[in-house]
Amino acid sequence: MVLSWQIVRFNLKETFSISYGSYSFREALVVQLSKHGFSGYGECTGIDYYHISLADFDKKLHLIKVKIESQSINHPTAFCQFLESLQLPSFLRSALDCAYWDLFGKLENRSFIELNAINVNQLPESSITISTAPIEEQLRKIEQSAWTKFKVKCNHFNEKEIEQLLNCGKTVALDANGSYSAEQCQWLENHELSQQFTYVEQPMKPGAEHYSNLNADKFPNWMADEDCQENIDLKVLKPHYRSINIKLVKCGGLTPALELIKTARNLNFRIMIGCMTESTVGISAGAALVPLVDFVDLDGANLISNDIANGSKIAFGKVLLSEKPGLGIQIL
Repeated sequence: MVLSWQIVRFNLKETFSISYGSYSFREALVVQLSKHGFSGYGECTGIDYYHISLADFDKKLHLIKVKIESQSINHPTAFCQFLESLQLPSFLRSALDCAYWDLFGKLENRSFIELNAINVNQLPESSITISTAPIEEQLRKIEQSAWTKFKVKCNHFNEKEIEQLLNCGKTVALDANGSYSAEQCQWLENHELSQQFTYVEQPMKPGAEHYSNLNADKFPNWMADEDCQENIDLKVLKPHYRSINIKLVKCGGLTPALELIKTARNLNFRIMIGCMTESTVGISAGAALVPLVDFVDLDGANLISNDIANGSKIAFGKVLLSEKPGLGIQIL
């Protein structure tokens, strides 16, 4: 098996603003695993507020390249166990795990869906993200969009703006990225109309000292994002969150995501598959899990102007799963 990688700069179609800052581009590490003329691909994005350094990943890959290339082709669960033994950060482990699933499926001439006996019925639609901006601009973007589901980023709490979003006539979720206070969350919990939002994602800063203020049995569908990292004990979140956002880079790839979904279902969580700003390489991996979840937020490749791959696509919210082997990823 041969390992190669590159760091790619993705330009955003427009400035993307959240409570952590504003961005006009994102950089991602794209890894390639090759064997017998087939190649599998995986991706992870550099995220400053997660302290993810792609330069550090580049150095790490040089150190472990020989170890990875010496691995025999076995089932992806065995490769994932090997990756865990290397004690890699979840973002880097995810890129390698997804690349291996893509390669393994291509070698077996079977898709990820087939390999995992996943039933593909009616697929939930993906939302499109509306970045932080004056409420008038957010409402204008929602009104002019051809998408039907929206995730609106917030960096502050405003009762009037919340009422405007509730009354816009569209399917809307809120993503506070930790910008709400305990008192503001209590206001939402006591207002019945807040249940009209599909979900309210990561309302407070991450950490038990914050989410302990949230009550899962109140009106909002609280969703954990930054509070749902790898190795999280979902039982601890259960009294406070009704839903979780699974991002492959946060849990370490497709293999641990499959286990996390099983655990979450046993605890009656509702589940979203989410993404960072990434290309079709990363989106194709996340899309493979769409049949298993309730909510989808896989708009990342739709936000960039220089995509590098073909694979599963999100077309105005509709998830178009590739039927090709592996994850169906082809580099352009």
